[in-house]
Amino acid sequence: MREVRVELGEKSYSIYIGYGLEGELRSFVQTASFSKKAMVVTDTNVGSLYGAKIQTILREAGLEAAVVTVPAGESSKSLAVAEDLYTKAIELGLDRKSPIFALGGGVVGDLAGFIAATYMRGVPFVQLPTSLLAQVDSSVGGKVAVNHKLGKNLIGAFYQPKAVFMDLELMKTLPKREVYTGLGEIIKYGIIYDREFFAFLEQNQQVVLDLEPEAATHMIARSCEIKAAVVSQDEQEAGLRRILNFGHTMAHAIEKETGYTRYNHGEAVAIGIVGAADISCQLGLIAPADFQRVVQLTENLHLPTKAEGCTVDAMYGDIFHDKKTVAGKVNWVLMDSVGSVVCRNDVPADVVKKAMSARIIQ
Repeated sequence: MREVRVELGEKSYSIYIGYGLEGELRSFVQTASFSKKAMVVTDTNVGSLYGAKIQTILREAGLEAAVVTVPAGESSKSLAVAEDLYTKAIELGLDRKSPIFALGGGVVGDLAGFIAATYMRGVPFVQLPTSLLAQVDSSVGGKVAVNHKLGKNLIGAFYQPKAVFMDLELMKTLPKREVYTGLGEIIKYGIIYDREFFAFLEQNQQVVLDLEPEAATHMIARSCEIKAAVVSQDEQEAGLRRILNFGHTMAHAIEKETGYTRYNHGEAVAIGIVGAADISCQLGLIAPADFQRVVQLTENLHLPTKAEGCTVDAMYGDIFHDKKTVAGKVNWVLMDSVGSVVCRNDVPADVVKKAMSARIIQ
C-alpha cells in the first residue's frame, strides 16, 4: 500500500492506494469521531457490484450505513438529484457528524461531495473512487460540484474529504474504455509537472494499458503526489492550482457541445490536451517535436485526439462561460516544455480557432 498526504493544515488527509483496503477502511472508521448513521452514495453501475460489500465493511466498523443509488452518468450531477439526496439524508436522520461516502466515479464523487459540503453546512466526507479517472483526478483536491445547463461544475465548493481510499481491486471490473479515460488525466500530470513521469508513460505503454499492478500503483500514486503537491500550495485555485486545468478549457467546450454523452471527461480532456499543446506550438512555446510527442502518446494510449459533433464557432463561444475566464479573458494553461506549463490570457482568437479546427472531425 502507498500513502500520499495532502497537507492542508487542519484539513490535511491521507490517500491510501493499494489492493484490498478493507482493513484500512475499517480501522479508519473505527478511530474517526463519526455519528453512528451514515450514507453511501453510489450509482447504478457501481452499486450492484460493490454497494453491499462496502455497507458490510462499514457495519463491521460500527456504522449504520444506508446505500443510496443515483442513475449512472453526468446527468446525475444536477440540483434536482442533489435535492433528492438532501431529502434522503434528512429521512435517514443524518446529523452533523454523520459521514457521507462517495462510492463510484467522478460524477458520484462530485455529487456526494457537494451534498456533504452543504448538508447542515458541512458533514464528514470520505471518497471511495472506483474508476481510474476518479482516482487520479476528481477524488483528490476537494473540488465538489453539480452542473448547470449553461456550463459544467458552475455550482460547487472547495470541500476536502477526511480520507480517500483507492482500492485497485475495484478496477478489475472496469471496461477498457474507462481505463483509457483515466489515462487522459495521467498524461496531463507528466506534461504539467514531471517530464520523467511523461517518459515513464512513453516507455511503458503496454503495462500501463494492462494496469499491471506495479505500474498501476506507481502511476496512480505519482499522479496523486503531483496533485497533492499542487493543492497543498494552492487549495482554492488562486494561482498554481490553475495548472491542473491544462486541457480542460477546450475539453469542457467539447463536453457541452456533445451533450455530455458522446465523450466522457477523460476523453474530452485528451482532445483538449492536444488542443492546448497545438496552441503552445503555434505560439512558439514548444517545438513541433514536443507537440508530436503529446499527440503520439495520447493516440498510443487509445485516447481520441479529435471530436465529432462540434463546430469551431460554438466551441469558441463556450470557452467564455468557463470558470477560468475572468473579465472576458480566457486563462489558458499552455506548455513551455514537456514537464512545465505557463498561464496566458492573451492568446489570439485566430490561434485558438485554428487549434479547435484541427481537433474537430469535419
